[in-house]
Amino acid sequence: MRYLPAVVVCILLTGLIQNSRGGSETCEARMFTQNSVVCECNSTHCDSIGLVTLPPVGHFISFLTTEEGSRLHRAQGQVQKNSTGTVVRITLVPEQKYQYVKGFGGALTDSAAINILSLSSGAQEQLLRQYFSPEGIEYNVVRVPVASCDFSTRLYTYADSPGDYNLLNFSLTQEDTHMKIPLLQQMQALSTRPLSLFASAWSSPSWLKTNGELTGKGSLRGKPGGKEYKTWAQYYIRFLEEYEKHNISFWALTSGNEPTAGEMTNYSFQALGFTPEQQRDWIAMDLGPALHSSPYAKIRLIILDDQRLLLPHWAKVVLGDIHAARYVHGIGVHWYWDPFVPARITLKTTHNLYPEYFLFGTEACSGWRKLDRGVQLGSWKRAEDYAHDIIEDLNNYVTGWTDWNLALDLNGGPNWVKNFVDSTIIVDHKRDVFYKQPTFYSMAHFSKFLLEGSQRVGVTMSEGSTLESSTFIRPDGSAVLIILNRSDVEVPFEVWDQTVGFLPSKSPPHSIITLLWNRS
Repeated sequence: MRYLPAVVVCILLTGLIQNSRGGSETCEARMFTQNSVVCECNSTHCDSIGLVTLPPVGHFISFLTTEEGSRLHRAQGQVQKNSTGTVVRITLVPEQKYQYVKGFGGALTDSAAINILSLSSGAQEQLLRQYFSPEGIEYNVVRVPVASCDFSTRLYTYADSPGDYNLLNFSLTQEDTHMKIPLLQQMQALSTRPLSLFASAWSSPSWLKTNGELTGKGSLRGKPGGKEYKTWAQYYIRFLEEYEKHNISFWALTSGNEPTAGEMTNYSFQALGFTPEQQRDWIAMDLGPALHSSPYAKIRLIILDDQRLLLPHWAKVVLGDIHAARYVHGIGVHWYWDPFVPARITLKTTHNLYPEYFLFGTEACSGWRKLDRGVQLGSWKRAEDYAHDIIEDLNNYVTGWTDWNLALDLNGGPNWVKNFVDSTIIVDHKRDVFYKQPTFYSMAHFSKFLLEGSQRVGVTMSEGSTLESSTFIRPDGSAVLIILNRSDVEVPFEVWDQTVGFLPSKSPPHSIITLLWNRS
């Protein structure tokens, strides 16, 4: 169902949903459909999970979000020496060690920046605090588009002067200097965790492309090693230089957003086509050497930045070449076609082939399908979709997961090509409020608790259980277990950790629960 105006269908729920602070700051719950609630925030009020500290040994804390309306509800339990006898037992196997976590976050597109800045200064800060402050869900990853994408209000690059192969006229735009850079600086100031920024470009300048347009089916003119490819590589270096002037540095670059979009399809928005062979040769001959000889040699280079169904083939082509592979550090995947291809065939196989390269989720959003387009305020199904995909990715060696736009308007934009989608935060600038979607809390169950450096460990579960889960040991030695229940029934369960004992709990129908306990 597409969004209907708030004045028509918005129902203020009676009562408030208690949050993790025990009610000191509560969710102003609003229901726009007969599905689940959103939490409304303004310049003076917003529910917040608050600071989370480890419970003493012998106790555990849980955080519960449900379709019925609980939002990160905190509870405390006591570890028991003996089993409770429940049918579902989840057993920690800490000696089985897997990948380390990098982190979780979202993208600061032009559209996200426009929506955040459309709010009053107080509401702006409130929104940013929800994502980045210690009282919020503590995102530590931010994706930054290089120039325009579909979630911009116009088409542009930083070098739109034809024939400027030396990039003498390269310059940032007002979208960078007046919107994204100031917001990134605020995010950094609010966060106590180091922020890892990564950049992705949608298209090169049109004069470098075979079709002469920023949109549609087109790739770079010439061949790898030629002047067009070398100019495109230097374009990345210039971007890093200009942002560095504003004290903004990057953890990683991707080799380009969805290279198949400009190669196999006639996309209506910005795209630059690459085959895996072209990307391999461009990295080996142009981008890799350009980064290596620049002050940015330590920046991580992520290939693919496209659907995981392209794996492991794409990785075999690029990483199978020693000249390209020496410059690459990771593989980026989008979630859009995940239901059609098992993670074990794509992600796990790729990890087994190339374990020294990290896997990372670089883009995901709901509301992109034609029959399910745009914003759905309060959609619980979309929250479950997020949690399911994140758990599946984590259990198949992915090190982090990046949501798409940090904030959109009630229509799912602005978007110059009207490619409207959903977002974890929806802004209503006319009322100077924003809504935290169920997907926001779905992200919180991972981003708040899985600190960078946490390591996934083994777990076994009773046969026939409908629960989905992933387990981690954090850098301080504490344990985190995240459980998704997509069924219609409550599932009592217990966690068996041989170092502490049995943790009794239950998973309500259609819920996400995170357990945290001290193991030492």
